[in-house]
Parts: sequence; structure tokens; C-alpha cells
Amino acid sequence: MDRPYSEAADVSARIDLEFGSLANSLVLLLEAARSELEHDREAAKTSLAVASSMLQLEIERRSGATGSRTGGLAGWQIARVRCFIDRNLHRTIHASDLSAVARLSTAHFSRSFKQAFGEPPHAYIVRRRLEEACHLMLTSSSALSEIALTVGFSDQAHLSKLFRDAFGQSPGNWRRERDSMCRR
Repeated sequence: MDRPYSEAADVSARIDLEFGSLANSLVLLLEAARSELEHDREAAKTSLAVASSMLQLEIERRSGATGSRTGGLAGWQIARVRCFIDRNLHRTIHASDLSAVARLSTAHFSRSFKQAFGEPPHAYIVRRRLEEACHLMLTSSSALSEIALTVGFSDQAHLSKLFRDAFGQSPGNWRRERDSMCRR
């Protein structure tokens, strides 16, 4: 009898930990959106969109709505992978690193990641790097070359190319526009 109770307690503890992690992430995203609202509406919208999608995923997971799909990531895997990516943006992140965090084979992880996040791991990582670069451009006076390396791009040209593809302008122009808005 001790064993079933122990397993139930372990499951309960994991659920509490997952919920605590989710709640903490949501609080941080909402606080960031609140502080960004007056200075950078796009960054605020991004924070709100991420918070909304995290909450929607958790609601679907808990309601069993995603149960009809096969191969998705569990809530704990999503939380661990997100955390790993955010803590390691400054370095090269391989699919094998992420699959180890999620405790899945690389091929299975890649399919599951795309199903859970709506984009492949590489696209998600690039998007997170661009979001972090935007944050650093707004909150620091660091050179773009330094920001590029800090968020894991090989150099400023790499950041500039991907930034232009995503936002339609260079990071320098984007930063100057935001700086001039803040001075008004």
C-alpha cells in the first residue's frame, strides 16, 4: 500500500511543480508586458502572446483536449525545454541537447516539439534570440555586436539578417525608432 501512495504523492508533487513553474513564467511575462506597455507596445504584445499561448496549452493539457493528438510534449517537458532554451540562448543549442532535457529521442522530440510549439525547435530558438535581442536593445546601451553575441548569434551581421527578415528593418533603425519614441 505504501507504493501506490508514494506514486500518487510523486505525481501530485510533479503537478504542483509544473503549475508553480507555469504560474511563475506567466507572472514574469505579464510583469514584463506591463512595464513594456508604455515604451514598446510590440514587446508588450509579444509577452502577452507568449503568456496566452502558455496558458492555453496548459488549459488544453489539463482538460485532455490534446489527448486526441499523439506525440506531443508533456507539460513538464515543455517547461524544462523552455527554461533550458532561455538559459542557454548565448550558446549553440542542438536538437540533441533539447531531446535530452525532454528525455526523448531526437527524432521523436523534434516532431513533438513542433506539435507543442507550432514551429520547429530551430525557428523557436531564433525567435527567442530575436526577442531577447529586442529586450537588450531597449534596456541597455550595449553595442549591437555585443548583443548579437550575448543572445547566441555568430556576429552582428547574422543578427541583422535575421532581424531584417523578421521585422523588416535593421536592428539599428529599430533601436533608434524606439529611442526616439521614449524621448518624446
